[in-house]
Amino acid sequence: MTSSQANVPDLKSTAIPYFPMPRASGCPLDPAPELAELQERAPLVRVRLWDGSTPWLVTRHAEQCALLSDRRVSADWMQPGYPFHTQFLRDHHGEGQFLTAMEGPEHLRLRRMIARPFTPRMVEKLRPTIQQVVDERIDALLAGPKPADFVSEFALPIPSRVICHVLGVPYEHHDFFHRAIRAVTESDVPADVASKSERELYHYLAKLIGHKLAHPDDGLLSQLATERLATGQLNRHELVMLILFLLISGHETTASMIALGVLALLLHPDQIAVLRDADEAGVDGAVDELLRYLTTVQPGRRRVAVEDIEIAGQLIRAGEGLILPEEIGNRDASVFPDPQKLDLRRDAGQQLAFGFGVHKCTGQPLARLELQVVFTALFRRIPTLALAVDPDSLPFMDDGLGYGLKGMPVSW
Repeated sequence: MTSSQANVPDLKSTAIPYFPMPRASGCPLDPAPELAELQERAPLVRVRLWDGSTPWLVTRHAEQCALLSDRRVSADWMQPGYPFHTQFLRDHHGEGQFLTAMEGPEHLRLRRMIARPFTPRMVEKLRPTIQQVVDERIDALLAGPKPADFVSEFALPIPSRVICHVLGVPYEHHDFFHRAIRAVTESDVPADVASKSERELYHYLAKLIGHKLAHPDDGLLSQLATERLATGQLNRHELVMLILFLLISGHETTASMIALGVLALLLHPDQIAVLRDADEAGVDGAVDELLRYLTTVQPGRRRVAVEDIEIAGQLIRAGEGLILPEEIGNRDASVFPDPQKLDLRRDAGQQLAFGFGVHKCTGQPLARLELQVVFTALFRRIPTLALAVDPDSLPFMDDGLGYGLKGMPVSW
């Protein structure tokens, strides 16, 4: 070993523990302060996960975009070296892959099958339906007791009803979906409970597919069953996994974003005034800024290198894992000046909340429309909306794959 090699630190032995990194007390909407410190240190740093593995944490916006669009980087969790969030996912990943964990022609084939209902043109047709759902929840909020729990009475029902409408899944079963999805996605749920909930979801959807084949309707599930499953373009397992993926992603993350977005606005009342005065383009930009400022996914996007990659002066070897947390990419001062400030007039079009590259969220037009309608209607119809408790007492979900509020008492 040369003297210069002897002075090079062992990156794996000095890796920093990652996930979860606690957020600073008093500012639960901000990323963990350690992430900002790591971002200042280097664009890539070694971190240590629960299983002792030491993947690369990608801290800066430019490198996150470059790697998320690099063909040498894979989202396939069947690849050796993939950095799993939890032991449950590692032990059960062979039972079926979500769309976000696929690559190549298979990923493209399935993504194309579900793309049409989520195009901007098709989503715009849902505006009256979404507006009606939002108005009904506002009516119910105003007619109910004060204080009210904003999460259970407003933030959760809206995306749940919308995604059930799009898929053609009975909304009356939403309590079952919510309980089962939480059990599957929260890291502190015992493995046997998570497995049981996963099986229940799977069997429910498998049974529902049979019903749709016999009684077709206009929902996406029915269309896929009659046009793709019945013709052999999809098998039943693929269809169940597709609908399960859409149900989870269209239900939980949007609900968390609604609750966190309203909390952020209540804590920044000057920004509510900006939102009220905004035109359609301004509201769209405000949603981008809220998506940049907040995060609903805790452990970062996970990838693995399938070939050697040199980036930012660092060599990533094939088989090494990558973690790309959008919450710190979205706080990169080289792209978003004064990134800790919520500014709804900011051009935040480069925010990474929906990902980047070929895996960019298929359902983002639907999520964006829901957020646009919610934020404009809510503060127009309830201008005196306010927190009913001290912000420091709010309970956050911070022990699973998603980040959000467990409850938020509000009054008006």
